[in-house]
Amino acid sequence: MIEILILSLVQGITEFLPVSSSSHLILISKFINFENQGLSIDVSLHIGSFIAVLTYFNKDIFNFFENRKLLIKIIISSIPVILIGYILVQTNLIEELRNIKVIAWMTIIFGILLYLSDRFKLEKEIKTSFNFKAALIIGVFQAISLIPGVSRSGITITAARLLNFKRFDSGKISFLLSIPTLAAVSIYGLNNSFTQEDVSFSIINLFSIFVSFLFSFFTIKFFLGYIQKFNLNLIIAYRIVLGLVLLYFAYLQ
Repeated sequence: MIEILILSLVQGITEFLPVSSSSHLILISKFINFENQGLSIDVSLHIGSFIAVLTYFNKDIFNFFENRKLLIKIIISSIPVILIGYILVQTNLIEELRNIKVIAWMTIIFGILLYLSDRFKLEKEIKTSFNFKAALIIGVFQAISLIPGVSRSGITITAARLLNFKRFDSGKISFLLSIPTLAAVSIYGLNNSFTQEDVSFSIINLFSIFVSFLFSFFTIKFFLGYIQKFNLNLIIAYRIVLGLVLLYFAYLQ
């Protein structure tokens, strides 16, 4: 249970911060040698994050008639990442990307891109400027997040900032766009869970979902408050330092 608690903490915090949750889960499991880490546990952790974002943005999501255009834009934005993600999983190419070298380079490269995008103007808001064109552009960028180290949150915030959306609105767009992707992963995970014969394994999954939900919910609340007051330099610096450390372990150890 201690392993799951740590993994849930990492998932809950990194899923919604622009630092790549998948890379942190992979790395922590490699260095600490967790026995429970695998695709099924990853999926369970993502289910917790999915429930958290639904809970936090329940007014935006469940008021369908008032926000139906917003929901359509969210779905359109998520089509590229869901389609490409399905192909990568079915061909098992996703596993080929889960290595330290890829994570290290992607962490640095897209950290720099995030820095450059955060220098753009702060002028657009979701209510007035999140049209179908913006949704599609951000959705195409989001597909790149399938590479570990890129960060789904990071690349969507980067795309939104390149389009001159304010930081808060960029963050909210990122969170809203996570819903269809996390839903797809959750459905996949639930299907796998129903086929499991090991009851104790199912209990571990439920525990990871619950703890991931708690950490994810409070991370969303904290991050949206943070970017209303500060830029992204602190997170960008973290990505660069992390990437350099990973490069050291990847090539010199």
